[in-house]
Amino acid sequence: MVDLFGEADKLLLNLVIIAVALGAAAVGGIVARTRPGVATIGIAAFGILALGAGLRDPLSEPLVTFVVAGAAAGIAWLALRWLLHLAAERGEPPVAEMPAWGRRRFLGTSIAVMGLAAGGGLLGRTLLARGRLDAVPQVGSVPLAGAAAAPLPDGVAVGVDGVSPIVTPNRDFYRIDTALIVPRPRLETWRLRITGMVREPFELTYDDLVAMPLHEQYVTIACVSNEVGGGLVGNALWRGVRLKELLERAGVESGATQIVGRAVDGFTVGFPTAHALADDREPLVAVAMNGDPLPADHGFPARLIVPGLFGYVSATKWLTEIELTTWEAFDAYWVPLSWSKEGPILTQSRIDVPQDRASVAAGTVPIAGVAWAPDRGIRGVEVQVDEEGWTAAEISAPISDATWVQFVRRWEATSGEHLIRVRATDGTGEVQTDRRTQPAPDGARGHHTITVTVA
Repeated sequence: MVDLFGEADKLLLNLVIIAVALGAAAVGGIVARTRPGVATIGIAAFGILALGAGLRDPLSEPLVTFVVAGAAAGIAWLALRWLLHLAAERGEPPVAEMPAWGRRRFLGTSIAVMGLAAGGGLLGRTLLARGRLDAVPQVGSVPLAGAAAAPLPDGVAVGVDGVSPIVTPNRDFYRIDTALIVPRPRLETWRLRITGMVREPFELTYDDLVAMPLHEQYVTIACVSNEVGGGLVGNALWRGVRLKELLERAGVESGATQIVGRAVDGFTVGFPTAHALADDREPLVAVAMNGDPLPADHGFPARLIVPGLFGYVSATKWLTEIELTTWEAFDAYWVPLSWSKEGPILTQSRIDVPQDRASVAAGTVPIAGVAWAPDRGIRGVEVQVDEEGWTAAEISAPISDATWVQFVRRWEATSGEHLIRVRATDGTGEVQTDRRTQPAPDGARGHHTITVTVA
């Protein structure tokens, strides 16, 4: 669903849930006309199921769950009584009568139930807020006891308005995950456990984690569901503990070929252990993003950042466990759903300026955007207009091989409609393919292509 609807996937899922609930309510209404007792039992079962689902959720508050489930079931029961009462007033009595209600009793009960629901919701939000308000540290409160990232190099941007900034602000960073409700773990109970095929398993509190030497690095990450030319990619400054140091402390056993990251909500990723131990990569257990503690949407209190791998196999948000196992012993969340078990980020490029279907004036027009091949780097970018040959674009100074670059080609535009393409070459010399594929099962391929009209 992500590859079809992008960051709107959760909105769509919620709408589907509402539609299904309304359909079930309609069926319940039909049943209630003839068998109100069965409908009442159905409402009770609905409440019990909601209660059970809430209590099974490791992130839920039991009191809030009881209040919300009870209020929902009460409102549903009240709605049933009201509809049957309305049908009777209109001369359409149900085949099986429920005990009669007077108008005054009905209105009084309605007000009481609605008040209970509103009060319960307010109480639930208040309890959650009081319990979690202090969970996220204030801006700038995460210490940096270790190596800071080098200053951004000169020439890191090409100076064209409308191009994605080299560092993506937190508020603009894409969010793709499976959580309908953003997890907000309590710091006093949250732990990061290192388990599985290690000689000395251990666990860390949040204070333990941020007291370790922290390191900063700019890393571009991307979602496997990103279409060619899509926006599910971003570059940020991540601060955290090197995953390699945690594994060295635990002592990885021979044969442990897979690292499994587990989130507090049960989501899992899996990637080769070699990615964490290689000298040319620096995967992090990140605790900060662009100088601030991780936003809740992006994984507070800790998440995995693994340069070169799509997020679905590496970037566990709301991290709570790192397990060492074998490659064959475990398939992470997306693998049984027909996505590839290995997920290297593909070489890609995107035109940001001008936009597709834009109209521009004749003369010098910058064709600019971004290109990325994390952990391999970008050697060059080329732009093609119509059927002319590929022309090298100017690229910005790279921060590192783990980050994207900006590019620009200044085109002397002539009147008419034009087709513009872009392709990149990674640090190994491999040229981005023009063969178009869908995101599933291991990432979209092809050249980003736009059409512009020159007046």
